[in-house]
Amino acid sequence: MSAATEGGANADAPLAAQRSHDAACDDPGSLAAWLRLALTEGVGAGNGRRLLAAFGLPGAVFQAPRQVLEALAGPRLAAALRQPSSAALRASVEAALDWARQPGHAIATLADTHYPQALLTIPDPPLLLYVDGNPALLQAEALAVVGSRNATAQGLAHAERFSEELSRAGLAIVSGLALGIDAAAHTGGLRGPGSTVAVIGTGIDIAYPSRNRALAQRIVEDGCIVSEYPLGMPPLAANFPRRNRLISGLARAVLVIEAAAQSGSLITARMAAEQGRDVFAIPGSIHSPLAKGCHQLIRQGAKLVETTQDVLEEMPRFARRAALPAQVFPGAADESEMRADDDAATSIVIQAMGHDPLGADLLASRCGLDAARLAELLLGLELEGRIEVLPGARYRRLG
Repeated sequence: MSAATEGGANADAPLAAQRSHDAACDDPGSLAAWLRLALTEGVGAGNGRRLLAAFGLPGAVFQAPRQVLEALAGPRLAAALRQPSSAALRASVEAALDWARQPGHAIATLADTHYPQALLTIPDPPLLLYVDGNPALLQAEALAVVGSRNATAQGLAHAERFSEELSRAGLAIVSGLALGIDAAAHTGGLRGPGSTVAVIGTGIDIAYPSRNRALAQRIVEDGCIVSEYPLGMPPLAANFPRRNRLISGLARAVLVIEAAAQSGSLITARMAAEQGRDVFAIPGSIHSPLAKGCHQLIRQGAKLVETTQDVLEEMPRFARRAALPAQVFPGAADESEMRADDDAATSIVIQAMGHDPLGADLLASRCGLDAARLAELLLGLELEGRIEVLPGARYRRLG
């Protein structure tokens, strides 16, 4: 073969590869076509849905007459859709396809039966989702649990315990894999059969925040991580408020635990209300800045929540499953040991009580005590001035 002939063959190789790629992307229902549409600059979820409503499937969009595309999406986007794929776009599509071929990975498009049905009811569902873990969890009945990244110890305990008990009742716990309340919610959700779903604001191949890397791995193994953003997408500030619509959209209701007056959790709660989801909030001290957001939501009509039963009452099918075992705090001894050591028993009660008011039933479940034994200890603590009794038979720790 002559040098000229060899050079000509090599020169044609990139063009042949491009033609092969575009032919695959023009296949109306192929995943490559979905990826090409979603990754074309300027498309976005809104334009993408309008185009799909007009032409049916992505491959048909790329074959549509330019004049029709211009009428729907404007001349600039029409030109981008009609011209051959750039090298960068082809590389992004191929990288996503390679990622989806790996075990445990999936890409769900709006046309797939395994696309989350709950998201089809929201105003702005993404064209596709990158899924790492168990995709069946995206169809499960779910509760979103959100709150402050800078949560108090009490808030973290609430998030973990509520999420564990609700997961044991069969609800999947959805949150955003952020530090604070999100991480505690995922941790609790993993302890029950409902498990947990993390909706992230980066590409699904990006570990963010890095402090939650080990937690993310546990979620991949026993739960599910999902993102609408392409591979490699860094943690851009604008992406996180937008992903909140998916946290609320995947869930039947949203529970807010500790939120400042201006916080991302309130954005999630607002989106939940707009999507027709219920909103729950746990109250806190009137002196705590992290309670102000929850109090604001309650004033606006969110249901005040003190126990997991308050949530389950709004979900009767799950309330019937919720004959839960007592949640025993670490270090709690059995009753015979407690009777032998009242100091140890009262210490456990104080530890379990925290600083927020709570009822005797919830306190008993935390401590693993029966009602009679707990009443005896509470009376002693009240007489010592270490707790106070509030209206509604609730107790609060003093000091």
